[in-house]
Amino acid sequence: MTDPETTEGSSFPYSYDRTALAEDIRTRHGALEPGAESGEVVRVAGRVKTVRTHGKVAFADVDDPSGRVQLFATIGVLGEDGMAAFEGLSVGDIVGAEGEVVMTRRGELSVKVTSTVILASCQRSMPDSWHGVSDIEVRYRQRYLDLIVNPETRPVIKARADANAACRSFLEERGFLEVETPLLQPIAGGATARPFITHHNSLDIDLYLRIAPELYLKRLLIGGLEKVYELNRSFRNEGVSAQHNPEFTMLEAYEAYVDYHHTMSVVEDLVRAIAVRVNGGTVVTWDGGEFDLAEPFARITMFEAIETNSGPDLRDAWAGDDVEAFRSAATEVGISVDPSWSIGKILMETFEAVAEKKLIRPTFVAGMPKDVSPLAKDHREIKGFTEHADLIIGGMEMAPIYSELNDPDEQRRRFKAQMKARAAGDQEAAMADEDFLEALAYGMPPAGGFGLGIDRLLRLLLDLGSLRDVILFPTMKPEQ
Repeated sequence: MTDPETTEGSSFPYSYDRTALAEDIRTRHGALEPGAESGEVVRVAGRVKTVRTHGKVAFADVDDPSGRVQLFATIGVLGEDGMAAFEGLSVGDIVGAEGEVVMTRRGELSVKVTSTVILASCQRSMPDSWHGVSDIEVRYRQRYLDLIVNPETRPVIKARADANAACRSFLEERGFLEVETPLLQPIAGGATARPFITHHNSLDIDLYLRIAPELYLKRLLIGGLEKVYELNRSFRNEGVSAQHNPEFTMLEAYEAYVDYHHTMSVVEDLVRAIAVRVNGGTVVTWDGGEFDLAEPFARITMFEAIETNSGPDLRDAWAGDDVEAFRSAATEVGISVDPSWSIGKILMETFEAVAEKKLIRPTFVAGMPKDVSPLAKDHREIKGFTEHADLIIGGMEMAPIYSELNDPDEQRRRFKAQMKARAAGDQEAAMADEDFLEALAYGMPPAGGFGLGIDRLLRLLLDLGSLRDVILFPTMKPEQ
């Protein structure tokens, strides 16, 4: 015999025919006089925020996506049983209600209910809706509660949708084609970062969650698609902080027959377009200050960035390949130098320690050491550098921009140098991708490319304290 408990279905309705939202009701009947009736019967639905009883009348506030609507119940309309059911509503319940739109004698626009139905009951105690969820851990772990009781969270979600739409609109107007490339890759390429690794049982091979889509997008350039982009999720097995999440959103795009000077200008215009779509303008408030993205973005060298922020002058030491001078300078600014670090790695660490966080206004730091930038062309003016620029805003790296390396022999040499660094213990060094080298041997046009961190840009535009504020479900430590 079947256990009867397993055959019982839910008592909650399968659907509810909602005919009006709170905003619709305000728009059509907000001008009613106190005590007036509209003559329009509506069906509303949403989550109960408050319930208030006053003898033979009772009220409940219900939230829907457009706002809040008040339900007005009387014993004269509902009868004793109906009134008892209405008064039995709990904060957090999702309900449907039907009735005429009226203006109460106290001037509250309301639905005078003739029937109510619980569409889903709330079986947990809701946080205080007046004070919201203030525990940051709860807000991140239980985002659904954050969304229910903290209304300021919802605009952040819309801002992300607006940013994504702005990216697509901007690039498509310029002839770029949106594509999709593999999340699971046999080689973790396209960036210097530690990857996540998994195993495919059927093929019995290890695969990596992509750290960047770069090498696949370049394959498309080789195939003749001259302007491509991907609004993608990438993964890096690194730390979690206000600026880092292991899973993040990046816009990566490539254009044939241009260099990084052209691409820097594209990125500059794109950042403005996203800001206008998200904030309605180009003025950004960040960490107590303000700046305008409409002003031209600065373009400086890494040496200039270090020097103008009270760091050492390292140009002569770089020209002379004086690694000891670099180690000494790095130690003086508080960096613990690993003996295995190359001169370029030390320079990058010095820049990040001395200058990066001080670059608040939009700045392109144009030129990166070759040994930490394996996928960009040699710099035309600075020996040992590549044409790799980083856009820094608010002290955060927003986008790397490259004149893309398209010489297969030089790319092989770069990969070998990276593999040597990897063998020496650098788990973020790039892996050699033989299939990409094979593709590159067929010829890739000169190109400019970039990767824009959408999460970081949103954090900046919305002036939020942490990257996790703009990620709906950030990666968290397990609860104890």
